[in-house]
Amino acid sequence: MFKRQVDQALRQYLQEFSAVAILGPRQAGKTTLALQIAESPSVTAGGPPALYLDLETPTDIAQLSDPSAFFAAHADRLVVLDEVQRMPGLFAVLRGVIDQRRRAGARAAQFLLLGSASMDLLAQSSESLAGRLAYVELGPFVVTELPADQAAVPGALWLRGGFPDSYLARSDAASLRWRQQFITTYLERDIPQLGPRIPAQTLRRLWTMLAYEQAQMLNAARLAASLGVSGQTIARYLDLLCDLLLVRRLEPWARQSSKRLVKAPKVFVRDSGVVHALLGLGSQHDLLAHPVVGGSWEGWIIENLLACAPPQTQASYYRTAVGAEIDLLLELPGNKVWAIEIKRSSAPTVSRGFHLACDDVSATRRIVVSSANTKFPMAGDIEHLPLLLLMQELLALGAVGA
Repeated sequence: MFKRQVDQALRQYLQEFSAVAILGPRQAGKTTLALQIAESPSVTAGGPPALYLDLETPTDIAQLSDPSAFFAAHADRLVVLDEVQRMPGLFAVLRGVIDQRRRAGARAAQFLLLGSASMDLLAQSSESLAGRLAYVELGPFVVTELPADQAAVPGALWLRGGFPDSYLARSDAASLRWRQQFITTYLERDIPQLGPRIPAQTLRRLWTMLAYEQAQMLNAARLAASLGVSGQTIARYLDLLCDLLLVRRLEPWARQSSKRLVKAPKVFVRDSGVVHALLGLGSQHDLLAHPVVGGSWEGWIIENLLACAPPQTQASYYRTAVGAEIDLLLELPGNKVWAIEIKRSSAPTVSRGFHLACDDVSATRRIVVSSANTKFPMAGDIEHLPLLLLMQELLALGAVGA
């Protein structure tokens, strides 16, 4: 059984907000989680079961031909609306329904919204449901969600990525086939349904180029030249992939500094399994022999850590023109500044540039994460922490602030 770590926050929000949205890429497990929670006694509170509608299904869409009347007929039930961005007109209706029920003293949990494209959902809901809606992001599996025996040796999660059907596939080959079909479906069906008219082959080439340059600083001009498009077009395509929660921009640290700082963001394909599928890497042997192995490892570690960081965390990287660098800089509640160096070697060492960078940002904690599974001190007030332990510490910080 895989318990998603947003489970507790989601249940809490359902007690406090009229509507809650679960955002995440397709096939990350949003529907499974939503139905598990919606059917639990703590949410139904002894009342009628939740009502689930999939807004990609014609029969369910037909039930909402008069949404106000439909919601009035089911006022005593939690309504789960899947792929809600498909019906943007619903947000204005939901606002009126929620406000009317509030005046009548309705309980908090009324609607649970699921969306796989944050750009539409966030834009519409922020205008229509401000103060009425809480957000939870659900990504693919991370290490802290695995059973203990699998979390101790998470190499399969790194290779296959965290999409449930990919991670749980019967073999590495079956997992790779699933991911290849996932990529094709996104390019040929899902993205065109969202409206942008982007040639699927062009977007696939960009996605693949980003996989080759995993964890590298963005060079939009080089990408534009390779694809034969403008820099503005590259920016638009990247915005789309980020809004779909498939790609992450990690921005550079932006504070007053006497040093010349690199200002380009780093770009990551967020799921390591998708990185490997785009590059045709189907086995651990293929991955370890490929030049992208270091960037893939760095991106995978960063995604796992950010999935556990408290919501108020500011994440960035730090690099000067002369090479002083911090792979991941977490500015946490309570004025904590954690500088994290990511190494794939089980016998990690750090450069002088890391120490200089930590001094520049006034890091309150200096941490190295590697493939080693033990905690030990390193020179220069640096501590080595296994990934799982560091993730658990971040989760504990979030729990303290809850």
